[in-house]
This record gives sequence, structure tokens and C-alpha cells, in this order.
Amino acid sequence: MTPADLSRTVLHAVHRAVAENALHAPVPARVRVERTRPGGAGDFACAVALQLAGDAGLPALEVARILRERVAAEPGIGRVEITGPGFLSFTLDAPGDSDRAVLDAVREQGSAYGHGGALRDEVLRFHHPREVRAAVTADAVRRLALSQGAQVRISCEEAAETGEAEWGLLGVTVDAYGTPPVTSSADPSAPLIPVRPVPAGATARELLERLGADATRWGLLRPASHDRAPLGDDLLVQGEANPLFLVRYAHVRARALTRGAAALGFTSESDAAPAPYEAASDASLYEGPARPLLDLLADHPRVLLAAARHRAPDRVARQLEAVAHAFFDFHDSCPPLPSGDEKPSAAHRSRLALAEAAGTVLAGGLSLLGISAPAHL
Repeated sequence: MTPADLSRTVLHAVHRAVAENALHAPVPARVRVERTRPGGAGDFACAVALQLAGDAGLPALEVARILRERVAAEPGIGRVEITGPGFLSFTLDAPGDSDRAVLDAVREQGSAYGHGGALRDEVLRFHHPREVRAAVTADAVRRLALSQGAQVRISCEEAAETGEAEWGLLGVTVDAYGTPPVTSSADPSAPLIPVRPVPAGATARELLERLGADATRWGLLRPASHDRAPLGDDLLVQGEANPLFLVRYAHVRARALTRGAAALGFTSESDAAPAPYEAASDASLYEGPARPLLDLLADHPRVLLAAARHRAPDRVARQLEAVAHAFFDFHDSCPPLPSGDEKPSAAHRSRLALAEAAGTVLAGGLSLLGISAPAHL
């Protein structure tokens, strides 16, 4: 990462903080980064937090904390420290280090990759009408908020009636019925948050009978809540034109690669061969078709946090579609399995590690949407 790249990365973090309402300040035209002076921390330093503190009405240290949260996971950045009155100090990764760190994190955390504690101090009370899209959306928002450490409670405006059994088949749970007080006596700072997407125009029973639970949830959650949810039979098409099929098929292919590698006698973690990511001759792992996939995997934690903060499960669905497309581009250009008489190499192990990470992220994202990720289709 060059100083110019770092400057753009920090500026992008400022944009995101403002867009997510974490920071209320004008976005500067550019952010200046400088080489750390002798005795300082890291490789580069930046004073943008001090620059924004006045307009934001926050201490510079708090602004620095907000920005650090959005910069620390960016590819190429190894460590971000806050020094002095609010300077951000950056230690950059060596080439390839950030990619290895992402794949290691996915392997270690599994389907919980991207979960975190950014919302651990928040108590969220969601309230929705007795309508299937509102109920499914509230449930997905609950899953996302819980993945980021929040405490969540969901209430429905009307008392339970016949038809709520179908909500259970859709994976929906409700903590209370009727309209609770606008604020909680236990936590006055936790007001009711309405969840009111454009209604589905059909009942849960109708959708379940026609589409099944997984396609129904995808159809209700994939569009932004202010858009109508297309709920046609194309959600059941077994073809790549159907985004749900594409995402689940990419997961299936990733799992099939692991089984295929085991049948050939090697894995991405074999002790008898070069370790994953150490194939210096395999430039395709870090560049070319692999780069978009690696970047999407690195960005996954940020997407989950933003989706939780904005109550927007559609962001997760779009992220999964992008990962699936990038996976197939990578898979077709850089096959993880040897062909013919070709022997498994360090390159194949590295590619397999990336494919397995993609499958893990797809499974975890589908789970947060309440959708199954089968090993076979």
C-alpha cells in the first residue's frame, strides 16, 4: 500500500463514518498522511481526527476511535494505533500478509467470521405490524444485530392469531404482542424502532406453499425495505440467473472442492506439503481473478456491521451475490484441484484455502438471513 492508497483508504473511512451517522462533520477533499517521525509508532501517521473534531463536536480521541474501527480491517493495514491527542498511526502489512490474515480469520472463526462486538452496548427494541415481510425483516435484523453483540427484543403490533404457525416455519420468533411503551422502564434509552417494509402482498402460508421457506425469505429480504419484493416463481429456478441459486450453488461447489481434494489425498492444511498461502510462484492467489474475491472476503465484517446498523439485510444478500460471482470467476480461471496427471501443489492448496473461505462466508451470510446452505443441491 502506497501513501496515496493509505490516504484514499482513510478518506473512504471518513465517508463511511459520515454515511453511517457515526460522525457529523464535512468530509475533507483529501486526507494527508506522513511518514512517522523517528521514535513514533507505525509506518505512517495522520491528523484527520484532530481536523474533524471541532465540526463533529467530539473529542479528537473519540473521532480517532470511530475512524480506527473503519480502517483497521482494510486490506494492507496491519495495525492502527491512536497516539497523542488523537493521531492515527498505521503499520502496513507486508505484501500478502493481509490476504493470509483474512483467510486465517475465516478458517479460525468459521461461519462466525464478521461477527463482532461493535453494538455490545446497545439494547434494540424492534416493533413490526402483523405482516409476513415485516416479521421476516425484523427477524433478519435481529440476527444481524445479535451478530454484532447487541441485545434485541422484538414485538408485534397485534395479538397472535391463526397464521403465526407459518411464521415459525419461516424461522420467525416474536418476544411480545401488542404495543409496548415507547421507551423501556428498564432502559429508557432504548426506544421502539419500527420495522415497516413495503408489504409482501401475500400471506406467509401462500408464500410457503408456493416457494418454500428459503426462497420466501430470500425474496422478502433481497430487495431494500422501501422497494416492492418480487415473489415470482423465478425464485425457484435452478439456474445462475436466480441469485439465490447462484449463492447456494457457489457454496455447494466450494464444499465439493474440499471433498474432491480429500479424495485426491490433500487438503488446504496438509502437514505433508507446503502450508497454505506460501506458494510464491502462484501470483494468481493475490492478483488477477483471486483479487476481487479476496477483497470481498476482507470486506465482509464491515458489510455485516453496516447491515446491522442500518437494519438492512439486503446489504448482506448483495454481498453474498458478489462473493458468488467472484468465486466462480476465480474457480474457472484458477482451478483449486489438479487435473489429469497433475500433482497437487502448493498453488492448489492456496487456491483451495481461498475457495473454502468463500464457502464459509457464503454459509455464514445465508445463516444470518435465516436461509439454509445445503452441501448438495
